[in-house]
Amino acid sequence: MSRLKGFITQLFASSDSPAASSDEALLVRYREGDGSAFEILYARHRQGLYRFLLGLSGKPELADEVFQETWLSLIRSTIQPQGRATFRTWLFQIARNRLIDHWRKHGARQPLHDSYDEQIHAISDEAADPEQLLSLSLDSQRLENALQSLPTDQREVFLLRAHGDLDLAQIASLTETPLETVKSRLRYAQQKLRRLLAEEVLT
Repeated sequence: MSRLKGFITQLFASSDSPAASSDEALLVRYREGDGSAFEILYARHRQGLYRFLLGLSGKPELADEVFQETWLSLIRSTIQPQGRATFRTWLFQIARNRLIDHWRKHGARQPLHDSYDEQIHAISDEAADPEQLLSLSLDSQRLENALQSLPTDQREVFLLRAHGDLDLAQIASLTETPLETVKSRLRYAQQKLRRLLAEEVLT
């Protein structure tokens, strides 16, 4: 029965329907006045975007504020993602810029601009995928504590990979960081999180 339902769903799903459209096509539809296209975009990306902001800022109130500012920026913008940039990369770039703007406005230290010697802080534990590391956490608070223990540059790369679902090349472009540096940051973040979360499971 489930196979039959799936077949019927595919049979009647039109490639022209908003739900079947790419993010970029939905953005065009929204700019042309299709409000339902925005609803689909929001539903697709709201969870990952909010988790990225919460993990990077470490403050729910700030994450909420920047989350809303990000979507308002998108609503007000008339710009379409350019070149090889995807909608998702563009959306997370807006969010990252809004967060940095907030830090600057309030005179806060900008941790994304801090220098960090990754070789000194390297951990030899075997790495795991971001999704596997997230599943190791016993609860959201323990995961948050583990994430906040990471250097901010490493935490950002991990969050963009885990919640933004961006590949390493996209992360390098978004953060304006060499690809090899992005790879190193992700590897060290995975190693440290794996160790911290494994310790949580054993205690």
